[in-house]
Amino acid sequence: MRDYSTTSPVMKIHLPIDKGVAMYIKNYREIPVEQTGVEGLTVRWGINASQGATNFSMRLLELEPLKSTPMHQHDSEHEIFVLVGRGAVETEDNVYPIREGSVIYIAPNEIHKFNNTGADILRFVDAVMFPARIAK
Repeated sequence: MRDYSTTSPVMKIHLPIDKGVAMYIKNYREIPVEQTGVEGLTVRWGINASQGATNFSMRLLELEPLKSTPMHQHDSEHEIFVLVGRGAVETEDNVYPIREGSVIYIAPNEIHKFNNTGADILRFVDAVMFPARIAK
């Protein structure tokens, strides 16, 4: 079995049981880093429509030490898994500490922001629904 944990080519595996739907596997380090327009925050689009996804995007975000995102909200639920670092999720009413291993659920339209309170990168994966799939 090949190890895809460090580097790997892009793999598209056609599965006959899924009627030709392709599986996509790629090491995150090979995905281009993009600026988000927020100082100190970058994104790697791991999975989106270009890989065949039709409901959700999966992103890897990195927030530099002592930086924050602006307060914002999403029309759909927002799910996050913290890979590395320490910080906080701030809402209009509370501040919740987060760290490596934290799993976070943010309800639709809940105003929030992320703060990196540590000395190292805050790296997290999130899943957000495509805007066209959100029930209005």
